[in-house]
Amino acid sequence: MGIRWPRVLTPKQLSQIIQSQKNPLKALQVFDEAKFKYPTYHHNGPVYGTMINILGRSGRTAEMKRVINQMKDDSCECHDSIFVSAIRSYAQAGLTNEAMSLFKSLPEFNCIDWTRSLNTLLEILVEESKLESVCQLFLENSYRWEVKSRAYFLNLLMNVLCRMKRSDLALHIFQEMSYQNCYPNKESYRILMRGLCEEKRLNEATHLLYSMFWRISQKGSGEDVVVYRTLLEALCDNEEGEEAINILGKVLRKGLKAPKRCYKQIDHFRCQNGADTEDMKVLINEALIRGIVPSSDSYSAMAVDFYAEGKIDEGNKVLTEMHHRGFKPSVGIYEAKVAALCSDGQVDEAVAVIDSEMMRKNCVPNIQLYNGVIKGLCHERKSTSAVKYLERMSRQVGCAPNYETYETLVDGFCKDGKYVEASKILEQMSSNSFWLRVETLNSLIQGLCQVGDLHTAIMCLEDMISLASTPNIQVSFEYKSEYTSFIQNRL
Repeated sequence: MGIRWPRVLTPKQLSQIIQSQKNPLKALQVFDEAKFKYPTYHHNGPVYGTMINILGRSGRTAEMKRVINQMKDDSCECHDSIFVSAIRSYAQAGLTNEAMSLFKSLPEFNCIDWTRSLNTLLEILVEESKLESVCQLFLENSYRWEVKSRAYFLNLLMNVLCRMKRSDLALHIFQEMSYQNCYPNKESYRILMRGLCEEKRLNEATHLLYSMFWRISQKGSGEDVVVYRTLLEALCDNEEGEEAINILGKVLRKGLKAPKRCYKQIDHFRCQNGADTEDMKVLINEALIRGIVPSSDSYSAMAVDFYAEGKIDEGNKVLTEMHHRGFKPSVGIYEAKVAALCSDGQVDEAVAVIDSEMMRKNCVPNIQLYNGVIKGLCHERKSTSAVKYLERMSRQVGCAPNYETYETLVDGFCKDGKYVEASKILEQMSSNSFWLRVETLNSLIQGLCQVGDLHTAIMCLEDMISLASTPNIQVSFEYKSEYTSFIQNRL
């Protein structure tokens, strides 16, 4: 089917046309052809971004590099997000050196902000344990005017050091942050507090907590409660319950600025006589929940922290307190709750969060929530139940299924042996200009051949070839034999 070109072409129209192409190389052909059909037309940054994203997502890194170089030659103004997408595509293809080369060539582009590109590349290098490259890249670029903030990287480095059980070095970086013209934020304190407590450096952790008191407002900062709780629970684990209660009182008075009734209600006798470690933690957490300065941010911080640690009951207590105080839980809290329930194997309970709990609270699910439930159901071999959420997403305004949605469902149906259903999801996926990885297509074709659906297997193989992808040898051989049988049966 040919392209219906408009009388006058705009960059926005071209973006829509290339996004509608099922074949990334066909999209590239249309992208190139536009300049010849319309001599006065010029690509802009968003059009380049769309084309680069399409090629990167489909694994066409050579073609993506060519388009990036073309964008550089055009000197059009481009956004940092284009390079973030390209850097991630290179990394997924195992081409980290290409990602670094691209970043180092950014001065040749018309881009005025490199912050996200630098942070993305640093994250990738950290994941690959290339710490020397991380430090060198940071030192070379951290003071450039195109990099707007250094706090993110310093937090990232502290997190790496804490994972390596070198919280002493992380503490040194924390203390030097002001010399880098940036100041510790909540994430800085959270990372360092957790690292110190995991190494049982409780004296340094206690001093870190006290240093937080001077920087918070007169009204207290409820969001800091997750940092306070880390130290208090670590003290309990170290059998320092009396010290934990002493610090809890200071946290309520100085850190949270809680009303006097909150810290006067602490059951000191119960804490100091006969309460085991877990009981102590429960009592402390209940005191913190009551002592939080009531706000959506403070409750959200504590609930999300509990769910992230798999402490579902404690997270639910925070939700109950929120309801009691008249606050509406955020979508982020429900995201954390669904993730915790799915990780704990409580998929039916996770489904109930979307189907009933959120509905009662007039809270609308977002794409992350739907994808979380779909992933949980597919993991439990309930792909048929998961597909109904794809239909709900399609009907909900502003919540269109994304690549993760489709890929999870295709993988889920394949694991359940429902290859025909998986091929139907693939049809929807391709109609929305998303392309599966070659590995997933290989698995789907093999499965369709195994269940005898040769026609659909052939159609999928043709789709793979149309995407300029090459099936592996096993699939090619299987396709050849099954295709011959299919033709003979038709004759």
